[in-house]
Amino acid sequence: MKRALLLLLPLLPVLPSCQTVEGTGRTQLNFYSIESEMEMGAEAYEAMLAEERVLTSGKDAQMVSRIGNRVARAAVELYPKYASQFDWEFKLIDSPDMVNAWALPGGKCAVYTGLLPVTQDEDSLAVVMGHEVAHAILRHGGERMSQNTAIGVAMVGATIALKDRPSKERNTILGALGVGSTVGIMLPFSRDHESEADEIGLMLAAAAGYDPRKAIGLWERMGAQGGAAPPEWLSTHPSSQTRIKRLSRIMPEALDLYVAAGGKL
Repeated sequence: MKRALLLLLPLLPVLPSCQTVEGTGRTQLNFYSIESEMEMGAEAYEAMLAEERVLTSGKDAQMVSRIGNRVARAAVELYPKYASQFDWEFKLIDSPDMVNAWALPGGKCAVYTGLLPVTQDEDSLAVVMGHEVAHAILRHGGERMSQNTAIGVAMVGATIALKDRPSKERNTILGALGVGSTVGIMLPFSRDHESEADEIGLMLAAAAGYDPRKAIGLWERMGAQGGAAPPEWLSTHPSSQTRIKRLSRIMPEALDLYVAAGGKL
């Protein structure tokens, strides 16, 4: 495994070289322009919604649109660099068994009806939608595509470098390299993305006038949803307990934004 991971070392000088993430200060690898991301996001959004039953009327659809637009306005105020360029859209998809929401590059977002019994109230739904809006403004989609490209280049380079090795040894090393890049690079980056979106999303919900304290109960309910989860180090998402601890630490900052937006403690 160590030998395989060494083959990733040529990528390390590239990883921190591109840009700084607005709102967190983390360095980010992203080969894509914001215009390219927005174009890809709009195309994917149209294709994805074409396969779903989108609800355009009713109190739940109105709620999703209202919360989304308030959170998007908060994003433009707090993190205007990219949020101000996006053509924000928020749709409700009729899928009672799907407990999920998502955002594509460029501010195209959707919520599934199956999420609403878990969120239970507008403040909790705003926390989820703030999380998804945060993914968009932090440009996690472009970063993930760039990471995949970089790993692909490394795998091609390793294959070439190992071409004279016996096939069994070559396959063993390449297999270890694949596992090492997933566990050592891709999964931690994914958890970093989720943690960033949790934190920035909490601030967005609070700045939009939604009570950030509802995030704690939300993640308790989310944690109770599924069966046995994989160990956190093998998961793309932090555990619910990890999320609750991190959000509790930054809650005072979020409450300041909530009060400034007219919220009552």
